[in-house]
Amino acid sequence: MTPARKRKGPKVAKAGKAGRGPTRKPKAQGAAKPGANRRFPAAELPQRALEIVSRLRGEYPGATCALDHATAYQLIVATILSAQCTDARVNLVTPTLFATYPNAGAMSRARQPDVEKIIQSTGFFRNKARNLIAMAQAVVADHGGEIPRSMAELHALPGVGRKTANVVLGNAFGINEGVTVDTHVTRLAGLLALTKQTDAVKIEQDLMALIPQNDWTIISHLLILHGRKICIARRPQCGLCVLADICPSARV
Repeated sequence: MTPARKRKGPKVAKAGKAGRGPTRKPKAQGAAKPGANRRFPAAELPQRALEIVSRLRGEYPGATCALDHATAYQLIVATILSAQCTDARVNLVTPTLFATYPNAGAMSRARQPDVEKIIQSTGFFRNKARNLIAMAQAVVADHGGEIPRSMAELHALPGVGRKTANVVLGNAFGINEGVTVDTHVTRLAGLLALTKQTDAVKIEQDLMALIPQNDWTIISHLLILHGRKICIARRPQCGLCVLADICPSARV
């Protein structure tokens, strides 16, 4: 017969120096951030979205487009310049640009180096100058020099994506075709659990399903202002936030 194998007993942790117990120390558990795990029922999301709009409207009654403009042409130019650039910087550049090229016809005849010189401080100025001139040429050739009023026609212009088209339609023409999704809107929509998406088009679709159409333009301005003043990326002021009690990410 084969002799039975001896059963091994449980391993005992080796004692450290001077019998002080195991040398391996348990990992310290970090304290959970207040509000970090707060959840709201999915069924309450539509009503919570309406409450968010209502509270932000009360907090920022004068919310409007931050890009200085007087015409649709000026707004489309300013919005193209705002890519990877602050609105404040764009507003410093556009007075000279608009005085030099007051309409699409003038911009369509511009020399690219001349435009580049004016807009250089906005970044990516060569590409932006090229797009501005090409956009203006298309507006003159296809729309009689007037900025078109439809998503399809705007989107077809050089340098004009859906975001720019939404800005122009909503703020120059009062047409709520969609929701403008920029970095602030993307960040706050996620923090408020209004969407789980990260793609701008999908975020827009989620917001359009939750927000009344009449508020599609204003919700962007409200979220942008709130992101700049209170829900700051690196130092959110949750203690001052009017949305703290209905925000899943609030740290209070």
